[in-house]
Amino acid sequence: MCRWMAYQGDSVYLESLLFKQEHSLIHQSLSARKSEVTVNADGFGLGWYDEREEPGLYHEVLPAWSDSNLKSLAKHIKSGLFFAHVRSSTGTETNRSNCHPFSYKNWLFMHNGQIGGYESLRWQLDRLIPEYLYSHRHGATDSEVIFLLMIANGLEANPEHAISVTLTQIIDMMKLKKIVDPLRFTAVFSDGEDIIAVRFSSDEQAPSLYCKEFDHHIVIGSEPLDLSSDSWTLVPAGHIARINKNKYHIKPLPELLKMTA
Repeated sequence: MCRWMAYQGDSVYLESLLFKQEHSLIHQSLSARKSEVTVNADGFGLGWYDEREEPGLYHEVLPAWSDSNLKSLAKHIKSGLFFAHVRSSTGTETNRSNCHPFSYKNWLFMHNGQIGGYESLRWQLDRLIPEYLYSHRHGATDSEVIFLLMIANGLEANPEHAISVTLTQIIDMMKLKKIVDPLRFTAVFSDGEDIIAVRFSSDEQAPSLYCKEFDHHIVIGSEPLDLSSDSWTLVPAGHIARINKNKYHIKPLPELLKMTA
């Protein structure tokens, strides 16, 4: 499983979160604590917002801890809203086009989890992507398919509806194919203003999602950024977290709870 984190708050240099925390994302890439996979070495990605409407992106296939370019970029890029992701592949190739976060216009998306039996569904899922969006299908991951389907299902206008409709589509297709492996989906989106994070699984093992409000910022991600998780809120499975203006609100998504085994 991958690890990721998202930040919203006062503008800071990325290195302060990526490298200088007790259990930073770079540390997690070598020693994850809330995952069966402890090492995440199949690529790394950054997405950040600045004065421009569309976010900046950086993807690399090197492990995050050995990328000297990442260290330099994180030291010089300053942002009040950014995403970072370390990848542990669930079967697709290790290349830049498969590294998170993914983008569309002003939106960013990244994901931890997998579609059970994805290779058996890949052909059918790709054909659910509308023609006008298919040129944005740059890689081969299930994560990118989910993102594009959510855009097609109205993510820009109604994120909660798009999330529920898309996950229902996928689960219904899995049932038709008699796939018993679960759909696990812990993900985060942003339009450059708000952050929306979701924790879901069709079984009882939803990938972890933690959130913490500080004095001038909020961090949400796969794991706490320190070695004591007591001060962090664990987002329950079947719930969505919305972050806006350094405040967060967690609520259940009834449609997702119905799909939970």
